[in-house]
Amino acid sequence: MTAPLRAWAGRRVLLGAAQVAAVPVLVFALTEALPGDAAVALAGDAPDPARIAAIRAALRLDRPAVERFADWTGGLAHGELGRSLAGGRPVADLLAAGLGPTLLLAALTLVLLVPAAVGLGMLAARREGGPLDRAISTLTLAVHAVPEFALGVLLIAVFALRLGWLPPTAVGGLRQQPAVLVLPVVVLLARPVCSIARLVRAGLIEAMAAPYAVHALRCGVAPARVRWTHALPNALAPAAQQLARTADWLLGGVIVVEALFVIPGLGTVLLDAVAARDVPVVQALAVLFGVLTVLLNLAADLAARRLAPRSEVVA
Repeated sequence: MTAPLRAWAGRRVLLGAAQVAAVPVLVFALTEALPGDAAVALAGDAPDPARIAAIRAALRLDRPAVERFADWTGGLAHGELGRSLAGGRPVADLLAAGLGPTLLLAALTLVLLVPAAVGLGMLAARREGGPLDRAISTLTLAVHAVPEFALGVLLIAVFALRLGWLPPTAVGGLRQQPAVLVLPVVVLLARPVCSIARLVRAGLIEAMAAPYAVHALRCGVAPARVRWTHALPNALAPAAQQLARTADWLLGGVIVVEALFVIPGLGTVLLDAVAARDVPVVQALAVLFGVLTVLLNLAADLAARRLAPRSEVVA
């Protein structure tokens, strides 16, 4: 790693640390601005003022926002996320219960996403302008235009309800019927494969037309070696950043997909917490998603800079 690259990486890591520190401040400010009152929601349909006051005191909602923020951030620093207002369970337990299904979905999707997207992009780039390239470009554009919810409903209607090949939902449990993961993973793969494949195609075509690649071909270097060793790393730089955004989207809990297939992941936990105005759970999830976003984008920037060092910023 060159000195300018190390300096850039150091600045980028410092910026990422500042962004991570800013996440709790932003999350607390936004949740404080939410309409409604958690104590009123927990008091029932016909709340008594005395009961509301008692709930507010028990939950420490009657304290100034600054004090509650200090207590909350102090707990975060020690790994204490508080307790759910709706059920009284530790927030960490709720997140741990939802993290498993979401991680499983994300892992399966990412394992299939990288080879499928890179392979499609390289195949289209090698047949640039030909029938196969036009077919891949048309198909990826068409699939990318379909929303996840519509694609999920279509797949359920065809493969679960009409053909009966796959279970439509995960109501029976993921362990009891692992085949239920097939349709959600296909839905999650559809749009990222299309976007990353198009990025790889465009990047590879541009890299193969660059002077260094043209010169290597003129010197007799095998086209496959130029493509794999020299052109592909530069083509993967923008795709790496898109992959990080996709991983962030997956790990953050794909709410639509989890709700459609009744998968008890982080997206379902978030929906339930918002419906119950369970502020500690919403805050914990928002912090988790925010920190993941910062860390994944930091990793993507470092990977893209490592893959394409010629794009490094010296200033």
